[in-house]
Amino acid sequence: QVRLVESGGGLVQTGGSLRLSCAASGRTLRSANMGWLRQAPGKEREFVAAITWSSGSTTYADSVKGRFTISRDNAKNTVYLQMNSLKPEDTAVYYCAADTSFRQYPVVRQILYDYWGQGTQVTVSS
Repeated sequence: QVRLVESGGGLVQTGGSLRLSCAASGRTLRSANMGWLRQAPGKEREFVAAITWSSGSTTYADSVKGRFTISRDNAKNTVYLQMNSLKPEDTAVYYCAADTSFRQYPVVRQILYDYWGQGTQVTVSS
């Protein structure tokens, strides 16, 4: 069993930055593909970024490419999402998720994640 806890959300102005953290307990994340997804009010949850467990390969949604960076610190059992140049349309609840099936590619499809955090709110004011 894996428990994921996100932190680092908050209110920021357009153009600002935030760093989200996702700490895991109950099991090491060293062998888990990790992802960040978000859900804006009135919209479906969407993929943001993912990183593999093996090579650290990453992939991003087009809407955040060049502005967001996903990274992981296996020693701390933590995954991060550095968000720069934030826009009002980035406002959402951000979730981290873990895929423990040893896939060799970053996971984009939400259905492939088997553990989820409770989410952290990010609000970008215009």
